[in-house]
Amino acid sequence: MAEDSDLERTEPASPKRLEQAREEGDVPRSRELSTCTILLAAGGALWGMGDGLVRHLNQALVAGLSLERAIIYDHELLFSKIAVSLMDVLVAFAPVAGLLMIVALGSPLLIGGWLFSAKALTPNFSRMNPISGLGNMVSTRAGVELIKAIVKTILVGSVAWIVIMGQKNAIFALPLEALKSGPAHVGHMMGVCFLAIVGSLAVIAAIDAPYQMWQYAQKLMMTHQEVVQESKEANGNPQIKAKIRAQQREMARRRMMSEIPTADVVVTNPTHFAVALKYTEGGNGAPKVIAKGADEVAAKIRELAKEHKIPLLEAPPLARALYKHTDLGDEIPEALYAAVAEVLAYVYQLRSYTKGGGNRPEKPNDLPVPPELDPNNQANIQTNNQAGNQAGVQA
Repeated sequence: MAEDSDLERTEPASPKRLEQAREEGDVPRSRELSTCTILLAAGGALWGMGDGLVRHLNQALVAGLSLERAIIYDHELLFSKIAVSLMDVLVAFAPVAGLLMIVALGSPLLIGGWLFSAKALTPNFSRMNPISGLGNMVSTRAGVELIKAIVKTILVGSVAWIVIMGQKNAIFALPLEALKSGPAHVGHMMGVCFLAIVGSLAVIAAIDAPYQMWQYAQKLMMTHQEVVQESKEANGNPQIKAKIRAQQREMARRRMMSEIPTADVVVTNPTHFAVALKYTEGGNGAPKVIAKGADEVAAKIRELAKEHKIPLLEAPPLARALYKHTDLGDEIPEALYAAVAEVLAYVYQLRSYTKGGGNRPEKPNDLPVPPELDPNNQANIQTNNQAGNQAGVQA
């Protein structure tokens, strides 16, 4: 059952999957939406610029039918006159053609956006497979397209019939109209019919565009296994990354252990924590933490310190505070300067005693460690506060 669920496409397409599909030229498209916007733009242009367009065409027609005697016998003048007439027609239609070109280029922005993909131009011979072609003919997509074509035919035909029948009397009265007003009336009726039919196509486009988006999302859905595999490819295999992090921690621990022989002192808890400190005399900075650890690592630090004769000082509050509030390579917090200064003073006196004899220095006690830096004190404060709150609630 688990294997079957992994093979079901239940996960939405990831950004990487969408980007790959786009690179291959696969984006959602609605032909109905593009067709509708272009036809609406054409109808609006003809409606708004129809009068000027008719005047230009009328002038071109009159000029084309007016021939002088010299033009009839001179083919160069005849071709020149034809060229001028064609240019007038092109100039008349230029605003409409320009508007349609802008709309045709801008309509993809409504759904899918512009796309320039070289992969889409690459020949795909699998599309020439007749078996695949037959499968596409009986697919769900083909059925939807067939239903859409039938609905479009019925809707457009019905709207055209209603509009034409509504203007039936006006159509029959056209032969009785004057020659100058008749063509204008015909153009008006044709514009109304055109816009009504295109308006019916807008209904289909409003349904088709969301459907195409939904179908595109369904087509690119992924299985759970594909999502996991993509995550591994993008972020790396978690097991391999865990091994790499473990190796990095081991290398960092080895580097840390190699610094212990250079330490001035190791402050211990005495068994749970160990922090190695080093101070560079004459430097501008404060003492630094060059090694720290808990439990087994702390035991290893103490072992190396004894091996290299690094002084060990048992100071639990200071050890806990240093372990909690510093990282490797950090200078000690300013609040611990006084406590660490006493520790270093003891270390230097111990060195002098070891070299020259004299009185052995006493280990410092009650080091001035601020209570707020000691994790144990913070835990006790929280426990007391919780106990006080519970006592107040019971009271």
